[in-house]
Order: sequence, then structure tokens, then C-alpha cells
Amino acid sequence: MNPPVTTPTLAQPPRLKAGGRAFAQIAQFHPELTAFRRDLHAHPELGFEEVYTGARVKEALKVCGVDEIHDGIGRTGIVAVIRGQGRGSGSMVGLRADMDALPMAEQGEVPWRSCKPGLMHGCGHDGHTAMLVGAARYLAATRNFDGTAVLIFQPGEEGFGGARVMIEDGLFERFPVQSVFAMHNWPAMKPGTVGINDGAMMAAADRITIEISGRGGHGAHAYQTVDVVLVAAHIITAVQGIVSRNVRPLDSAVISLCAVQAGDLGAFSVLPGTATLVGTVRSFDPAVQEMVERRIQELCGAIALGFGATATVRYERIYPATINTASHAVFAGDVAQSLVGADNVVRDLEPSMGAEDFSFMLQSRPGAYLRIGQGMGPGNSALHNSRYDFNDDILPLGAALHASLIEQAMPLATL
Repeated sequence: MNPPVTTPTLAQPPRLKAGGRAFAQIAQFHPELTAFRRDLHAHPELGFEEVYTGARVKEALKVCGVDEIHDGIGRTGIVAVIRGQGRGSGSMVGLRADMDALPMAEQGEVPWRSCKPGLMHGCGHDGHTAMLVGAARYLAATRNFDGTAVLIFQPGEEGFGGARVMIEDGLFERFPVQSVFAMHNWPAMKPGTVGINDGAMMAAADRITIEISGRGGHGAHAYQTVDVVLVAAHIITAVQGIVSRNVRPLDSAVISLCAVQAGDLGAFSVLPGTATLVGTVRSFDPAVQEMVERRIQELCGAIALGFGATATVRYERIYPATINTASHAVFAGDVAQSLVGADNVVRDLEPSMGAEDFSFMLQSRPGAYLRIGQGMGPGNSALHNSRYDFNDDILPLGAALHASLIEQAMPLATL
């Protein structure tokens, strides 16, 4: 039975300071954003199951007074439309936040901890959603821009490709934005900072599955078998040489074989006839990605053949690399600087070998992906950690950054 969910504790006024009218106004309803975020945290949902989350988002958007709310885009995705005071430019800019949680048990002891066993917001998508709702409230109240703001609440980022599903469902045909922006909290950066670069922000993520077939038998008579465990061991060792010997030192790639399944742990003298390896490849350059896939296929086939076995490789491209458009990254950095100052904007942020399905949106439209620092203090462990919790202190800054991207991308004409 799920424990009862108490009313989330409200935060004090924000301890972070930032410039600009958007931050000052959004800071006034920081406690409400915090309560909203903590309610989402207490009710996590997996990708394409964001029913409660979606209902809360739509309820909040109605209260904010947005012009249009569209749901069911990409199954459980939501899009809100806000029109600015000026209509002459015809510009349309998108902002995206992800909504889904992770299939992991929460071990933190916060009052708003997950009420669903085995599910938690371990990546801060509850905070991302709350920040975009905060931007919606401000933008709908002020409308200090010339054009249309399109706020995209995306399902299924955690491995489900929700961005791709929304695009395939006509997202950019129905809402033809000229550019699109997103941000993600980053515990490795201190609160009040923003990071970006003008190229790759996150790597492509591929999944590899290697099926090895041989001939099982008695461990005492191994000479009568084709030992798939031995083949698997050689493949594991050999593929590590791809990065060190086939990838240029100036390029980047990671190959990790993360799981092996062969035989029965209770049958210590039985050599199995099949083995399976699964893992992931991360890269930034499509040429490197192509080469790594080819070399894995070649090595696995040749190694298996050398032992009299066979190996079948299934190589799946899950997420492409998240590559910022250079000019939009510079613009986003300038917007962040207007809020927190030049010293608090890292414009050459080191890319991460993690992956992000906002990459699909950046393949369809120019734009940029930012990181907003949240720190790693008590209770704010690393992403995908069972004790992680979003830092509510950064909610007003994230919402103001979203709103300022709209205002500065589509400024009102001045006389």
C-alpha cells in the first residue's frame, strides 16, 4: 500500500540572486513552484505513462492563462502556446522540458519522497517541468515578446525516445518553431551557474547485443565443446582495443560491455552452448560511430570463427548526439549572462558521454541545450542516484532563463 502523501513543505524565498525582470517576478511565486515540483516528485511516472503528471501540468497551464493547450502529442506529450504582445514578426520559438521518471527505488528521506515503490524522479525531470510551468506563468502574464512561445512538455526521455515520437506525431508541423531550446540540471555545477558550448553537448547512445553460439558439454571434457564463455572473454577483451587503436586520440568514443549471460551458476561443470553480451557505445562524430559499429561486427565474427563458434551482432542506434547550433549556443549563453553575469556562464562546457533525446529536436530545428547548475550538497546526489533530489533553489532561475530565451529571441520592437 502506498504511503499517504502529505502537503509538500513550501520553500523560503530563493537564496539565489539573478538579474532581470523575469527573475524578480518569478521569484515571487517560488514557494508555489516548489510545492508543484515536490508534488510531481511524490508521484513519479515512467515514459508514456505520465497521466498524473500531465493532468497536473494542464491544470497549472490553465491557471497560468496560456492561449492554447494541446495534449496527446507523442502519446502523453503536452504543448502550450502563448502569444506575445507583438504579432508582426511571425516568429515562433520552442522550449522543451521532460516529464518522466526512472524505474528505481528512492532511498532519500525527504517528506515528498516517491509514494510509488520502484519509481522515482532520479534525474530532475520534475524540476524541469516545474521550471517550464514557471516560465509559462510569467510569459502569459507579461507577454513581453513579439511572436509565439511554444512550450513542449515531453514524455519518455529516459530511453523511450519521446522527443522522436512527438516529432513523428507532427510536433513541428503543427507548431513550426524556428528554433528550440532545452536545459538540464547539473549537480557538478554550483547553483547560479549555467553551462553550454557551441557544439556537442552529449554523445550518441547505441545499444549492442552479441549472441554467441557454440557447442555445450561437460566441463571435464572441454575439448569436445566449442566454449562460448571463452569466446565471450576474448570478445570482451578485443573490443576494448577499438577505442585505443582505431579511434583517433583527438576523437572520443566509449565501448562498454555491461552484462554477460551464459550458463547456470548452479551447474559448475556444464559448459553452455550460448552466451549473450549487451552493452553500449557512446560517440560524438557519425564517422566514428560508423567505424566502431563496423569494427565490432568484424571482430566478433572473426573471433567466434577462430574458435569454431558463431557470433551475431545487433547494433541499435538509440539516440543521436546532442549537437548545439553554434549561433544559437552563443545566443543562449548571452541570455544566461544577462541573468547571472559573465563569471557564472561556462561557454566551453565539457561534453558528456551521456545521451539525451532532445538530440532529435536539434536534428529537426536549430537550437541549443544548456546545463543549469544545481550543486551536489546534502540530498543532492548525482543524477540517477537513489538519494538524488532536485534543488528547489534553482527553480526561479531556470524559469527565468526559459522566459528570457523567449523575450530575447523575439524582442518587442522599440520606437
